[in-house]
This record gives sequence, structure tokens and C-alpha cells, in this order.
Amino acid sequence: MNTDPLAAIFAPLTSLRGIGPAVSALIAKAAGGERVIDLLFHLPDSYLDRRERPTIRTARIGSVATLAVEVVRHEKPANPRQPWRVIVRDETGSADLVFFKFARERQMPVGARLLVSGKIESFNGRVTIPHPDHVVPSDQADRLPAIEPVWGLTAGLWPRQVANAMRQALERLLPLPEWQDPALLRRERWPDFATALRAVQAPELVEDEQEAQTLPLPLREGVGGRGWCEAAPGPAGSAAAGVGAAPPPPFPLPQGEGGSSAASAPLPPSPPLARARARLAYDELLAGQLALALIRGRVRTRPGQPLTGDSRLRRTALERFGHALTESQAQALAEIDADLASPRRMLRLLQGDVGSGKTLVAMLAMLRAVEAGKQAALMAPTEVLAKQHHRTLSRFCPEPVALLTGSVKGKERTRMLRGLQDGTIRLVVGTHALFQDAVSYHDLALAVIDEQHRFGVDQRLSLGDKGALTDVLVMTATPIPRTLLLTQWGEMDVSRLTGKPAGRQPIRTTLHSVGTMPDVLDGIARALDGGAQVYWVCPLVAESEALDLAAAEDRYAALRMRFGDRVGLVHGQQPPEIRDAELARFARGEIRLLVATTVVEVGVDVPSASIMVIEHAERFGLAQLHQLRGRVGRGAAASFCLLVHEDWLPETARRRLLLLRDTEDGFVIADEDFRLRGGGDALGTRQAGLPRFRLADPVEHEPLLAIAHRDAQVLLARDPKLASERGRSARVLLRLFERHAAMKTLAAG
Repeated sequence: MNTDPLAAIFAPLTSLRGIGPAVSALIAKAAGGERVIDLLFHLPDSYLDRRERPTIRTARIGSVATLAVEVVRHEKPANPRQPWRVIVRDETGSADLVFFKFARERQMPVGARLLVSGKIESFNGRVTIPHPDHVVPSDQADRLPAIEPVWGLTAGLWPRQVANAMRQALERLLPLPEWQDPALLRRERWPDFATALRAVQAPELVEDEQEAQTLPLPLREGVGGRGWCEAAPGPAGSAAAGVGAAPPPPFPLPQGEGGSSAASAPLPPSPPLARARARLAYDELLAGQLALALIRGRVRTRPGQPLTGDSRLRRTALERFGHALTESQAQALAEIDADLASPRRMLRLLQGDVGSGKTLVAMLAMLRAVEAGKQAALMAPTEVLAKQHHRTLSRFCPEPVALLTGSVKGKERTRMLRGLQDGTIRLVVGTHALFQDAVSYHDLALAVIDEQHRFGVDQRLSLGDKGALTDVLVMTATPIPRTLLLTQWGEMDVSRLTGKPAGRQPIRTTLHSVGTMPDVLDGIARALDGGAQVYWVCPLVAESEALDLAAAEDRYAALRMRFGDRVGLVHGQQPPEIRDAELARFARGEIRLLVATTVVEVGVDVPSASIMVIEHAERFGLAQLHQLRGRVGRGAAASFCLLVHEDWLPETARRRLLLLRDTEDGFVIADEDFRLRGGGDALGTRQAGLPRFRLADPVEHEPLLAIAHRDAQVLLARDPKLASERGRSARVLLRLFERHAAMKTLAAG
């Protein structure tokens, strides 16, 4: 006999009665998996309350209601394309039940008394219910669900099919050992896991009448809204202002702001249902935090090699740099040095805002490895960024720096591979080519990985495998929200760079509607005449029939007609050699206005560029806008960023652009962007190897995440092998949420 409490819910959907391969495939598509557990974790989007029993006269158009009626007659259509109508009445009036496919005459004979539930609509002045959700005899009211969950569906899948499968799935849900801290359960008044899941998936089973009356109801009707025009602080700049002058800038600032729409929200959940949802969310968050804590423990026990140096190379590099380290740079470097000197291997994330000086810190870390007689490598995601890093390191490093990318061929590649293998090349920068099978190192002690958001936990752990005891430093210029640090980077130690190094200029950000484009162009003309260099970023390369957005090629043609050969163009569909040549011309000042797509987001350093124009700014993520803005402010000139947006913007887009206008703090922007965009891909791409949250919302349940983080640390500090009674229950939790890497760590001892 199988005593595994999870076996029944990890079975395939086809093991449920009446769920064949076709229906199973549809449910799997909607629920995200082919097993019973996937269906159980497919939470309702909302609920329908069918207990409202108005009369026909008092029924509210647009609402979901249940009517007690008598069938008067059937109106069969003369044309098969017309609907079949069943005329019903009560003591206040009559209504039409409308069916475009009708095979239910026997269910609705004339004179039958029925309960009919569905959405109330109006047609030609008559109350109608098109295709009622439920029709039952009035003396069988128990067949009508009072509170009905609304699950996400897919084409061809009916709610009743999901409801049938869910009912059977809940029957398979056995009592599970309690993995939560008893004190937390008492304080939050949380039910056990199985009870919480039943309360959410089958609220009609809830016995608390007061709770049922305050279930969250779906928002069925659209909400209107008005456009807005961003109001920039301060007066508009004068036409005579020059680029080098102090603000106001040489661009007209928009004036005035219209009202914003206010959308009504669904009713908040009642406390009992909210507690059930919170319990489920916390279970998932705790599973994730336990898994990451176990992996983190594994990382910290991996043997490494202590790296120390005499700082002679570092001193020379800093003398060439010409500025002292900022306080946060010095702190981050001290944390990295402590890791490098440790007998354990380093796995550290260095996150810093645009222009915070991450590359300098990474270079000094790499020089520590060279001072210790070892090798260090820096990997960038693109050849453009690799070349940028190579130029930066070559300018300051007292040690020669090699460049290895996919375009390095023939004898040069052979010479470079030989130098890495025999140790004569001690510093190398490149793309993923650095970690290909054909590349071997004499003694790689430090691998620095830049901007690799697509790497998940397992990939990050394997990056150091090119060396026997390689330390790994991962860098990102995209500030990571605190929530993601805890949920997706929790196996890593974190260093954060705040502030800007010496020489960085503040950037004045203003918002402009597309209706003010002539004024923007006039401002750009004055700026170019004053000697400025300008980026102009568009969301698309070429014109699209599907999207009414600015295209780089079209904008380039229009700007070239006005400004002549001072205008250049770069985008991702160009051959790399053409794109790199155009970027080089811009860096040399031969091009004054560069039209581009987001290829300039990273890896482009032109200190003389002081103006950034971004068209359709509402189409970009906040983090991406912040990265693009960081391309300016690198020189001595006053710098500006112009965000050009549609005349009408939704409220969320409006808030995002206002936030960008009002702050340059990338960490504030990242946290707010995460809250505004929800728990999706806040970094622009989802990390491989990491499951999506299914029961938790990282934004809504952010306070629970901090509790789960501490709870996991305390549990593992007391019971690192999860061998106690609660620890064994926690193992069930890890299996339930399929934290396989953590389970492997436990199995390995």
C-alpha cells in the first residue's frame, strides 16, 4: 500500500474520472501542467456570487444574478443563424433566455419553474440572459453553486470541466504533516495547508456564512479613463538657452496635467479567505527560501583557494584611474577581498546603478587574482560590451588584457587559446566563448560574469567549473528589487554600489507628449548647433503594420532630412561590423545625432553625449529606461533625458514615467518597477531554471517573504539536515513545491 501522501496528487490528470486525453490536454494548457497537483495549484482568478436573487424588474444590467422564473413559451428561429429564445417571467415582468445552439427543450418545458443564473443583459429594451451558466428546477436549488470560482481557461475548455476535475482533485488531497512554526500559525490564525487549499478552490464548502458574503467578486465591466499631460516642475526654458547652460534646458517643457482615471476595485477578501490565501502563499515562499538556503549552504562548503596579493598592480591601476574609490566601492571591494582570501569559493553578486563603477571594482578583484599568480576572466553577454570592457581594462590595467570573442579566428585564436592554457595570458575579457569546451585555462581563479540575467541558480553554480577552485563574481547594472534578491538570487552573497563616482553629472529628465514633437525637434536643433551629441532611441527597427510606433529607420530618414549627415543609425539587425563602425564614428564625434534601438542600452560609453531622447517611452520598462538614460551624464556637460510619450497614458504608465522623472536612484526605481509591473519579469527576462510562483504574489505577499526568509534561516540553523519532526515535514514541503536542487543537496548530505 502506498503511504506517500503526495502520490495521489502527483498522478496524471487522466487518472481522474471522466478526464480523457483531450480534456486533460486542455486543462494542462490552462493550469500549466499535466498532473493533479498542477490543477490544485491553478487558483481562481475571481469568484461569482450567485446568491443574489433579484426579480426581473430589479435585476441590474451587467451583473451576475439568479432569477426564479416560469417558462412562458419558446420562440424557435426561422433562420438558423438567429438565436432560440425561451421567454420566462416572474411576478414583475418577463425576460429572454437566448441560445445560439439549443438542445435543451426537455429541460425547459412550458410551465416549468426554474432557477436561471447568468449575466443580465439588455437587448431592444428587454432583459436577456445569453447562454445561462446554470438552469436547474426550482426545487433542486442545491444543484446551483452559491459561490463559484472563476479559473483561467483556454479555448475549448469549459468551466464545468474544470470544476468536475477540481472536485476530484480535492478529494485526493490528504492531510499533510505541519511544516509551519506553531507560534506563527497561532498568531496568523492560519488553517492547515489542505484546509486552506479547499477554502480557496471550493468556497461553496465554506461553512462561515459571514465569510461567504464577503468573498472577492470579479470586476466584469471595463473602466474608463482620461488622457493626461505630464506637468514638469518649473517654467519652460527660453528659446535662447544653450546646451551648456544651467537648467532650464534648451527644450520646451510641457505644461499642465489632466485628470487621471480612478478604477473601482473588487471587494477585498474576507479575513478567513484572506488567511487561507496567505497560508498558501507563505507555504510556497517558505519552500523557496528553504531551497535557496540549502543551496547557499552547499555553496559555502565548496572548497576554494585563498587569494591574497601585495596590491602593487591595484595601486598602479588606481593611479591611472585618477580618482579615489567611493565609499560603497571600497566596501564592496573589501567584501570581495574577504571572499577571495577565504578557503571557500566565492559566489557573490555585485549590483550597482548605471555608472556606479562596477567595472573598476571587478578589475581590482581580477588584479588580486593576478597578484596571487592566477588567471581571471570577465565574460560579457555581447561582443559590443566585451569590447567596451576590454578598452576600459586595457586603459587602466598594468597587466596586458586579452580579448576573446566569436569573431577572433585563425592564428590569433590559436595563439590566445595557447596563452590561456599555458598561463602566459593572465587577464582575458570575452563573450560566452570564454567558457566553451575548446577553451582551457592554466589556473583560472576568478570568473566575473556581467549582465547574465538569464542564468538561473544551477547555471550560476557551474560558471566556475573552468577552474578547479574558481571564485565567481556576477555583476549587474540593473538594480535588482529586494524581493527578487530574496527569491531568485538568494543563494548568493550580495554587494551593492550606491552613488556615483567622481565626474558623473546629474541628468535632468523631462516628459513630452508626441504632440509637442516640433518643439522637441527645435530644441534638438539648438543643442546640435551648440555642439551637443544626442542619442535618439526608438522601440522598433522598421515600420510595423501591427504596431503604431516610431521606427528607427523612419526616424533616421526624417532626422537626416533636417540635420543632414550629422545623423547616424544603429540597430540590432545591422551586421556587427557596420554597427560597430557607426558607434565608433559617434564616439569620435563624426556623428552628432545617433538614432538607435536599445542596442545602446549597455556597453556604449561616449562621455561627450549629453542628451538622450526616447520615443514611446511608455513602451519600455522602467529599468530599461533607466539604463538608457545612463548613456548620458558621463562627461562634463549638463545632461538631459527627454521621454516622449503618447498624448494619452494609462495611470500605471503615467506613474512609471513620473517616477523616472523624479529620481535617478536605480534601486528605488527597481523596487517601484517591480511593484507596478507585478511579479513578472521585472528584469526583462525570466531566469532559467527557476519556477514561477503559483500560489504567491511576490508583490502582494512581500511582507510574508521577509518572514519566510528569517524562518528558513532559523529552521536550518537549528536543524541543518532537516531531521527533526518539523524538519521532516519541511522535506514534504520541498517535495510539494518541487524544489529539486534543494532535495539533491539534502540527499547528498
